[in-house]
Amino acid sequence: MGYQQQMKDQRGSLMRNSRQIDRTNLASFSGIDGAGKSTQIEVLRARLETVGRKVVVVRFWDDIARLTRLREGAGHTIFKGDKGVGTPSTPIERRDKNVSSWAMTGVRLFIYFIDAVSVRGAVKRALNSGADLVIFDRYIYDELANLTLRNSAMRAYARLIMTIVPRPDISYVLDADPLKARARKPEYPLEFLCTNRQSYQTLCDLIGGMTVIAAMPVEDVKLAVFRHALEHFSFSNRPHSRTAGIALGDPGGEVATIDSPQASQAPS
Repeated sequence: MGYQQQMKDQRGSLMRNSRQIDRTNLASFSGIDGAGKSTQIEVLRARLETVGRKVVVVRFWDDIARLTRLREGAGHTIFKGDKGVGTPSTPIERRDKNVSSWAMTGVRLFIYFIDAVSVRGAVKRALNSGADLVIFDRYIYDELANLTLRNSAMRAYARLIMTIVPRPDISYVLDADPLKARARKPEYPLEFLCTNRQSYQTLCDLIGGMTVIAAMPVEDVKLAVFRHALEHFSFSNRPHSRTAGIALGDPGGEVATIDSPQASQAPS
């Protein structure tokens, strides 16, 4: 079955299932820089909106993270890193989350705790937004992946944070080849991206309940995410309101890995 036909069949399935959505659902997208999070979020948002669903995108750095000016200023002034967003034509060299020292780790632990509290507020606002789906462009997971999770103290800290932060209904982690990711978004050294990728894998094993989209061509990722959304964003049998009891991070649950969708037929 061709890609266009699969998209047509899945859009029909979404139109049939969309009437079942009766509450605000939450999804998050995480992964190394250049993994394609923004691209996949916009594709999913656009496809849901074509069938009349209201989708809100919450951007972690703009809408949740605290002390952002201080953090960005430190990376530029103290560590002499570049500002802005790197592109293939204008690569930059950032110096912030890739700076490792015990002093910086201590600062991160403090800031990430503040951000975790901020996430709780953001989730409450999302659940009261009236949207069918709220998508978080990055989540607390992306901060925890900056820690040295092979250290037992850092793993304990990550578990602590996950007792504070509500879990989205679906937490996508987009896996990516660090070399290709850096070619798309040249901001951090390749060595850091490789280490960061491993941290995401460790985090998935540590806290469980995450959905990993395997590294594959962009069009295959679009199809895999959309197919998974069709199967999990029809909540007709779930309670309408979750505001009174936000589900806190639970280390239980298995990590699901989604490989190339070409191997199986699209659901109808």
